[in-house]
Amino acid sequence: MPFEQVTVVGVGLIGGSVGLASRARGLAARVVGVGRDPKTLARAVELGAIDSFSTDLAAGVRDADLVVVCTPVDRIAGMILAAAPHVNPGTVFTDAGSTKQNILCGLAGKMPDNCPYVPAHPIAGAEKAGVEHARADLFQDRVAIVTPPLGSDSGALVRVEAFWEALGSKVVRMSPEEHDRVLASTSHLPHAVASGVAAATPVDYLPLSAGGFRDVTRIAAGDPGLWAAIFQANRDPVLSSLRVFNQHMLEFQRLLEAGDGAGLVRWLADAKQVRDAL
Repeated sequence: MPFEQVTVVGVGLIGGSVGLASRARGLAARVVGVGRDPKTLARAVELGAIDSFSTDLAAGVRDADLVVVCTPVDRIAGMILAAAPHVNPGTVFTDAGSTKQNILCGLAGKMPDNCPYVPAHPIAGAEKAGVEHARADLFQDRVAIVTPPLGSDSGALVRVEAFWEALGSKVVRMSPEEHDRVLASTSHLPHAVASGVAAATPVDYLPLSAGGFRDVTRIAAGDPGLWAAIFQANRDPVLSSLRVFNQHMLEFQRLLEAGDGAGLVRWLADAKQVRDAL
């Protein structure tokens, strides 16, 4: 048994799935959930995502070997700092946030030496939030990015990578800076674009929408508060990706206004080539 106790802080879609997968795969003798709403946590117990819960962070992490923080990205550093004084020496922290540099900046110089933190980001999720939508197979064959900063505890890094692999993920290691730059293009910008397309569409047009509109705007159904925090936390890389996207759209506008059919074909073909590479 790799861990006697795994504590999940924030038992929603991702946290609930961490709990379900940990229990299903025998990765912990017990999984404890920590959150603010006892009703939500009790529901997580009913669904089998956790064994027990606490609304007291200190109590919930006291006996943990591994603490997985699955709160919104603007709260992860604060949660780790609040929990660190209450864990046993050697307890490992990780997270599931889709931004990394802001968390590391929030923790810089503040963590006890005996509480290693290994940043992680499972590339898995859905537009539907809440533990009711959690799945034990959510991480199966999905990438989990681990972003250890320089000087990371090598033993803790090995354990965290093994944990995400045991949940079914394919672990990829990269720097926090590279992670935030890449995810700005592959995750954060697409959400902004989906939201922009949805916002630009009159509601009375929706009965005439079909697969294209639904495919493009699906992720716009995500939690606005969570995504606003992500955009703010990763502002500069998102803005950089947005500038590149705007250049492509301006080129599309130029070609269309000029009636350049051949140019439009090239523009669309370039995009198709990228999409077909998936």
